[in-house]
Amino acid sequence: MPMTDPLGDMLTRIRNGQQARKDSILTPASKLRAHVLDVLQREGYIRGYSEEAVAGQKGLRIELKYFEGQPAIQHLVRVSKPGRRVYSAARELPRIRNGLGTVIVSTPRGVLSDAEARDQNVGGEVLAEVF
Repeated sequence: MPMTDPLGDMLTRIRNGQQARKDSILTPASKLRAHVLDVLQREGYIRGYSEEAVAGQKGLRIELKYFEGQPAIQHLVRVSKPGRRVYSAARELPRIRNGLGTVIVSTPRGVLSDAEARDQNVGGEVLAEVF
C-alpha cells in the first residue's frame, strides 16, 4: 500500500529512534527527505546522513545526535499535512520558542530553515517545526 505522507513517516522514524536511544535509523530515500535532512544537519539537530542500498531500494541512514544523554531534538512536528497544507509569507513565518527553534520551509529556492527564508525574503509551505 502506498504511503500518503512520506515526510511525516521520516519525522516519526526520527522521533521513535531517539526515544529508543538508537545511534542511527534507516528510512526510504527521496529528494525532499534529503533536503529536509540537510536543513536538520545545518541547524545541528542530527549528526548527518548517508545514502544506503537496502533490498534493492535506496535508503537514507540518519545519524541521530544526543547531548548529555538527551536527544538533540526535543520536539519534531509535521505542520503542513496532505489533508491541510499550510503556507506562510516570509514576514509571517512562525517563530518557535522565541527564535530558539527552527521551522523548515519549502520555498521556490529550495528547502530552507525559517532564518534562511527570512534572509532571502521568500515564503512557502511550512513543512515542520523543530526544537
